[in-house]
Amino acid sequence: MLDLLITHATVPDGRQNMSIAVQGGRIMEVTEGLQAPAHETVDAAGLLISPPFVDAHFHMDSTLSYGQPRMNESGTLLEGIALWGELKPTLTHDGIVQRALQYCDWAVARGLLAIRSHVDTSDASLMPVHALLDVKRRVAPYLDLQLVAFPQDGVLRRPGGLDNLKRALDLGVDVVGGIPHFERTYADGTQSVRLLCELAAERGKRVDMHCDESDDPQSRHVETLAYETQRLGLHGRVTGSHLTSMHSMDNYYVSKLMALMAEADLGVVANPLINITLQGRHDTYPKRRGMTRVPELMAAGLTVAFGHDCVLDPWYSGGSADMLEAAHMGLHVGQMTGQAAMRQCFDAVTIHPARLLGLQHYGVAPGCHADLVLLHARDPSEAIRLRAARLAVWGRGKLLASQPAPVVHLQLPGRPGSVDFIKNSL
Repeated sequence: MLDLLITHATVPDGRQNMSIAVQGGRIMEVTEGLQAPAHETVDAAGLLISPPFVDAHFHMDSTLSYGQPRMNESGTLLEGIALWGELKPTLTHDGIVQRALQYCDWAVARGLLAIRSHVDTSDASLMPVHALLDVKRRVAPYLDLQLVAFPQDGVLRRPGGLDNLKRALDLGVDVVGGIPHFERTYADGTQSVRLLCELAAERGKRVDMHCDESDDPQSRHVETLAYETQRLGLHGRVTGSHLTSMHSMDNYYVSKLMALMAEADLGVVANPLINITLQGRHDTYPKRRGMTRVPELMAAGLTVAFGHDCVLDPWYSGGSADMLEAAHMGLHVGQMTGQAAMRQCFDAVTIHPARLLGLQHYGVAPGCHADLVLLHARDPSEAIRLRAARLAVWGRGKLLASQPAPVVHLQLPGRPGSVDFIKNSL
């Protein structure tokens, strides 16, 4: 007797009429037309069953703090950083925990079951670190929360920055972070990349750096990041997040840079919602989009993921924990409108970030964890176009969230009242 059997499902690779058999929190079989006794049977009616969404880049210590203590009126990255500096003295452990748990509830309802969150280590108290470690323990039964030690004020720019980061790792933070372009000088930025990569190699940690989040084409710390990854043998364990300066670099240099990144098996995270909002703020017209070169990096063989980055915080006044919203923006900004490119955008919020986070047993295949999302769409492209409703979310085969199929209310010309119908046929 199976715990769960899902029938008549479409899976992301395009196979249809698939049955997914679940036992003991694992997928036992994925095959066409399987019928077997189960405690629960769900007819997917031809709709898409996906592995859960994964957010490769987020800031949970600041989420849902929008308007405290004031708004970011300029909308710039630097005012956001300044505003975060004003907010930090007022933060409390319980406040961070409460906001983060609320966000995690939003995430689960939208099928987002794994998040890599950067946590600020700049203050010697490490209060945000303690708070998010508390959150990580609480949500562990249903959400994989991976934490990055992030020196928001610069690991060398602020006294004690490196020591604070090391203490955060000692407490149980998973990943080494950095922000080289925010150090006082370019040389300090280069040194920070070297020091932090050496620290990661010494401790057996992954690396995820905010890197070149700038409109300045001379901000080229990702080149150093690729070099240190090669030197230290960290291939496949290092991610450069944002990389928005690549948007403004000349093509000749980028052709060399992408080859170096590919040799190092460097991961890349673009954050379309935030990159398009914060970058190009000093331009008049034409205005730069700012997002890094996603389709080109993918074509060069790099693993590229989309992150949400911010939701209702000093940097961003929108967001809802919906990774399909990030994919939708990425599709438009990257002009990735071909069918294959749209499927790549879906991969950028599922299998690609799962690879960057090192998630084990992820996917819709025998042996994988039974972490699944039933989407009100027939394929990945349609899921992005519609920002499809999550009809059901399972974690380890247990139902975590569900909602009925959306109802559309039509006002028909020449006929009173409205007609309601379920959009099963789409």
